Amino acid sequence: MAEPVDLFEELTDGVVTLRPWRMDDVPALVEACNDETLHHWLPMMPFPYREEDGREFIGSQPQRNAEGAGNVGVFDARTGELLGACGFRGDEAERTEFGYWVASAQRGRGIAPRALTLLTRWVAENTGAKRLQLHADVENIASQRVAEKAGFTREGVQRSWMDVRGERRDMVSYSLLPDEL
Repeated sequence: MAEPVDLFEELTDGVVTLRPWRMDDVPALVEACNDETLHHWLPMMPFPYREEDGREFIGSQPQRNAEGAGNVGVFDARTGELLGACGFRGDEAERTEFGYWVASAQRGRGIAPRALTLLTRWVAENTGAKRLQLHADVENIASQRVAEKAGFTREGVQRSWMDVRGERRDMVSYSLLPDEL
């Protein structure tokens, strides 16, 4: 198990703001997560996504932090509107895995690379991570573009990496080392 992590109160680049989830985010989270495209790429996300799913997810974050992980909301820095989410989890080998999603109405605006860049920098500076990594489905070209825009290096395809609704899927592996930031 990775070391516990104390999350930041807020990170921003002036366009997006990352902050821990609050219970008053539940309505926006439920609306954003009831998107079939998100469900397609994130099969562990319940669908349809209900209010109790949002409350359970947000309520579980302190325990995830204690396990060396974190998931934060990505919000518009000016309006406070929910744009998406970005998260990470560390492991005992000092590797940190990242994930992200963007609400359907916000896609194509460069939100995910901004959020991922903010979060990877924070993790590199505030945890013992020696390797930052992520995996994207071989068919999820948009997610692969996000990884590359955020500075991750494509390493190759991990064959049969993940079970997605009973089907083994190939994933593209990406990495970023802290000294590359």
